[in-house]
Amino acid sequence: MPMFKAPFNGYSVKFSPFYESRLAVATAQNFGILGNGRIHVLELSPGGPGVTESIAFDTADAVYDVCWSESHDSVLIAAIGDGSVKIYDTALPPPSNPIRSFQEHAREVHSVDYNPTRRDSFLTASWDDTVKLWAMDRPASIRTFKEHAYCVYQAVWNPKHGDVFASASGDCTLRIWDVREPGSTMIIPAHDLEILSCDWNKYDDCVLATSSVDKTIKVWDVRSYRAPLAVLNGHGYAVRKVKFSPHRRNLIASCSYDMSVCLWDYMVEDALVGRYDHHTEFAVGIDMSVLVEGLMASTGWDELVYVWQQGMDPRAC
Repeated sequence: MPMFKAPFNGYSVKFSPFYESRLAVATAQNFGILGNGRIHVLELSPGGPGVTESIAFDTADAVYDVCWSESHDSVLIAAIGDGSVKIYDTALPPPSNPIRSFQEHAREVHSVDYNPTRRDSFLTASWDDTVKLWAMDRPASIRTFKEHAYCVYQAVWNPKHGDVFASASGDCTLRIWDVREPGSTMIIPAHDLEILSCDWNKYDDCVLATSSVDKTIKVWDVRSYRAPLAVLNGHGYAVRKVKFSPHRRNLIASCSYDMSVCLWDYMVEDALVGRYDHHTEFAVGIDMSVLVEGLMASTGWDELVYVWQQGMDPRAC
């Protein structure tokens, strides 16, 4: 399976929604604590196990997350450690990039998510305890959502409702928002320790998952959230990222500081259906291809990016 060695520590990996062989990787020097960052755009070799870098963009600070535009096939957005949000056009050479840079967040920007239904706006989540809403054609953010009492690690759009999103925070709450409303519409005290990630089910717009420092993943139904639908135990350390499959209703992927990537079917009793131990450092980035069913990618602090088919060994050539 394809593997790419980056010069810096991996933080995030995202498949292109337009090209099945393309993905972007966010990386940071010195584990993201101090130093530069780099965004890699990779191409999978047709019919073979190889992966090549098509273009890379250097940044003066760590890159913690990246996402592709849903409206322009060559555009991606990066969340930067200096509090900036930068937009890149991969069709242009590095000296012509970034094409836009926004400097509003007071601390590190930890996640970025493009609206999959409206396709004209995106969210950023920051360690300054806020989420910001942006549009590609606006010179400044449209709105700041400030309710969380600690770092917001991730904000993700609902896959069906273009005005609704969820945010996961170190204040141990999951919040549901509607951009048409003045404040959050729901507050779920989802874990007793920091919540590091959240994601919506792609087939049921009322179901979402959270992952936490408490080593668990919990699945929630916003129509009845006093208790989780499922609690998934199996990781040995904090669960850094959780992601619902774009192809299978019940399937969730996760990655953890225990260096593993896990697959779960939250509707069955023995929920852990796959475990991959290919990383040798913290596994912090995970994605599943929308265009190729079963195609997965992960990255971690071992500076490696793996792309593999579900059920296969990520290290197999």
